[in-house]
Amino acid sequence: MNTMRNGIDLSVIIPAYNESKRIGATLDSIKRYLYFSAPAGLRYEIIVVDDGSRDDTSRVVKEFAESFPGLRLIEHAENRGKGHAVKTGMEKACGAYRLYMDADNSVKIGAVERFLDAMRGSSCDIVIGSIAHEGSRTIEHNGWHRRLLGKITKAIVGLVTASGVSDTQRGFKLFSARAADEIFALQKIERFGFDIELLVIAQKHGYAVKEMPVVWDNPAGSKVGLRSYIDSSVELMFIYWNTVTGKYNRTV
Repeated sequence: MNTMRNGIDLSVIIPAYNESKRIGATLDSIKRYLYFSAPAGLRYEIIVVDDGSRDDTSRVVKEFAESFPGLRLIEHAENRGKGHAVKTGMEKACGAYRLYMDADNSVKIGAVERFLDAMRGSSCDIVIGSIAHEGSRTIEHNGWHRRLLGKITKAIVGLVTASGVSDTQRGFKLFSARAADEIFALQKIERFGFDIELLVIAQKHGYAVKEMPVVWDNPAGSKVGLRSYIDSSVELMFIYWNTVTGKYNRTV
């Protein structure tokens, strides 16, 4: 197990696919937070997982790493999906706490302080961003269809998984090392449905999940389209099947 290896407090995992135009600004935002705003003495690592990009994503990250100690890049030879990229990063992470966030910086890294406080002050092992809670705010640049499709997906999630979680889809989730080690080892879904699967596995094994409001500023150019929602709906059936057939039982 990777728990707290090398004395890292916080691991930040960023899955990236063809993000050369946005990843630099996101890394700059994270760097400025860690250098000037983060709690004193916070030991961190940033892991960008390039999921087989066909643009200059890896080159941008490598150049940024020259002036950003603690940033490292993992490259996949081919595109396997966001879920697979996050799984790779989580399994390579060393932190006592492990956050994954989106490459488009839709939820700013500064929100992690509230998440860490919430986890340390309670018995929960997972804290997730939610735009369904009071105090959250959404800035949408990708059209009304995203909101409609999101509501449809939420309804299907409730029917299939009965998770009780108001918002499963925000790309800003914090795990304790203990929870990450177990949950990601059992993950099967490699694309957009993985968020839901992680929470299903978490609940199956008794991990408490806490939702926290976030400001979600979703920039234009999102890769999540109608096909992604259709694929996620199909993946929900696989999640349900995996649940009833014991695929998420603990491994020895």
